[in-house]
Amino acid sequence: MPDQATLNHAAQILAGISADQRADTALRFYFETHRYLQPVAKRVISHTVFTYFRWFSWLDPQASPQKRLEHAVALQERFTANPKSVKAESLAALAVPAWLAGEMELSPDYLRQLQREPALWIRARPGKSAELAKSLFACEPTDRAPDALRFTGTQDLFKTEQFKTGEFEIQDLASQLVSVAAAPQPGETWWDSCAGEGGKTLHLADLMQNKGVVWATDRNGKRIDTLKRRAARAKLFNFRTEFWDGGSRLPNKVKFDGILLDAPCSGVGTWQRNPHARWTTTMDDVRELAATQLAMLNNVAAALKPKGRLIYSVCTLTRSETTAVAEAFSAAHPELEPLPLAVAAPGAPDPSRVTLWPHEINANGMFIAGWRKKS
Repeated sequence: MPDQATLNHAAQILAGISADQRADTALRFYFETHRYLQPVAKRVISHTVFTYFRWFSWLDPQASPQKRLEHAVALQERFTANPKSVKAESLAALAVPAWLAGEMELSPDYLRQLQREPALWIRARPGKSAELAKSLFACEPTDRAPDALRFTGTQDLFKTEQFKTGEFEIQDLASQLVSVAAAPQPGETWWDSCAGEGGKTLHLADLMQNKGVVWATDRNGKRIDTLKRRAARAKLFNFRTEFWDGGSRLPNKVKFDGILLDAPCSGVGTWQRNPHARWTTTMDDVRELAATQLAMLNNVAAALKPKGRLIYSVCTLTRSETTAVAEAFSAAHPELEPLPLAVAAPGAPDPSRVTLWPHEINANGMFIAGWRKKS
């Protein structure tokens, strides 16, 4: 159970969260103004805040913030000791907003996964996972992605020598599987159209063995700057950057062997890691984002070469943003055919569409779909 100082810090953070601010952003701002806090204290405070939002609907709104935080931690400890101590019916009613039941299957296994502490995944450089695991010690491999390791230690990975020298990136397993599904080949030309801070850009570049080129675009220049710093640390240079706002005017006239659209989404697949978003995301958000996703797919499709591959990914699980978008896009583009994905389960009825469930991979939820342009 956290001490009183931790509860007080966490209560101040809760009081400072505004309607349009994420909990992790509030935590970062708080720690910037409380620099005396040590790493261990910051970790415990962060854990307490996220636990609060994980068990938010179980808490008494009339109680003081400290009492609610204390109750949330107690619920988390009881659940961790025995996940079945909380009935599936209670989880379905209280762990997620009511609108979600109309958008996806709420299985007991999925709901219980949401209440667990999230796993921390890292991506080693190609072929170096065994060597990295030995040097970091607390790492577990997975057979789902060749370079993925689950980190189970407590050290600050950003301060390790291995991170500073570019031996790994902190990247969720589901995100890694998107690039594995894309399967870029050395010498090809790819476009990571919503690159953000470049996690998937760097993975594509690594899989291409630093050969060929990955064009990385985003609407946020600060994210592109972060991408460049990460690429320099990893010693990856086979990329170019451009601005693109997602509209019909494409950033250049290049035709691509492959395009990855990791589109803006509701983020339902990240709700285990970011439980605060459960209570700020609405069905209106889902509808608006689904329209944006379909429009962006229509826009990028024009940049494919004959036989070029298009990969669509979203870290959400709502039908409106996943299968519905894929079906609408397929119907509008007879020049494209389904592309079987390497990450599809053997014998899958449609290997061109893959849903990665958090309780099956112990990571974020993700939807991936693939198409190939007919020659």
